[in-house]
Amino acid sequence: MLDINWLKTFVTLSELKHFGKAAAALHMTQPNVSLHLKQLEAATHIKLIERNPFRLTQAGRRLLETSQKTLMELKTCQADLNAINDLHQGTLTIAASDIISRLLLIEPFQLFKQEFPNIDFSLLNTTSSQASELVKSAEADLGFVIAQKESQPLHFTELQQVKWCALGHDLADWQKRVLQTDMVRSELPTLILLGHDTRTRDLLDLALPLLNLPRYRIMEVGSVDAQIDWAEAGFGIAIVPEFSLYSKDNLTATVTPLPQFPTTSLGYIVRQNQILSKAIKQLLYWVNEEIIRSQNRLKREP
Repeated sequence: MLDINWLKTFVTLSELKHFGKAAAALHMTQPNVSLHLKQLEAATHIKLIERNPFRLTQAGRRLLETSQKTLMELKTCQADLNAINDLHQGTLTIAASDIISRLLLIEPFQLFKQEFPNIDFSLLNTTSSQASELVKSAEADLGFVIAQKESQPLHFTELQQVKWCALGHDLADWQKRVLQTDMVRSELPTLILLGHDTRTRDLLDLALPLLNLPRYRIMEVGSVDAQIDWAEAGFGIAIVPEFSLYSKDNLTATVTPLPQFPTTSLGYIVRQNQILSKAIKQLLYWVNEEIIRSQNRLKREP
């Protein structure tokens, strides 16, 4: 019978290809990593790894494939068992981008901690694509994403449509001068500011020509807040989700809605057929209420 801890060590070692790095990742000593490998090879009666240079044998590659699937199934099974048992202690891991977590999740998270004080809350600050991978690998129980398409083995539920806007003083002027080629030929191009979670290549790269600018170049500046700060300082035009401006007071840069840009979605992802615990369902309810409140605040603004 193969010990699950041997398999975990073997998978980590196979992925990192280094005994020292595997030991650090597993919080073990290097001799213990070697011992687990020795025990696994003894149990399977076959050599799994060549050390110099490091490589998996044919048997090792086969075992790695099966072990990764087995460990994934066990993670998923444990998460579903916790959900069925309505776990009121343990850890809930959420993956979300900085803009989503800070603008839409803080108050729901506060309510969650009050209602479920014995559940440790872990937030992974990621891009939408990274959140998808974390949920897919069962390293996160829930992911909040922008522009996520339905794909196996994930299920996407829309919470809000995302509309885009441009933040910056000079956009209208540059658009008016699009036909005056001679006037702008010698000038610097308009700087388009994009962030990690708004740099959606299959969306924004195709939509940017719709701004009808004579010339532009793109700079990635990190977070959506960084986009807004750079635009406020007059360094360019930030293309941001409309909801990112809900809590921004005293903006001096011009906000221009971009109805010609494709509307995308903000929502959450879980694994296909994943059982949601009472705690997760309650959190999603609070998040949905926060989105509704944010939309109502925007409607009341002049």
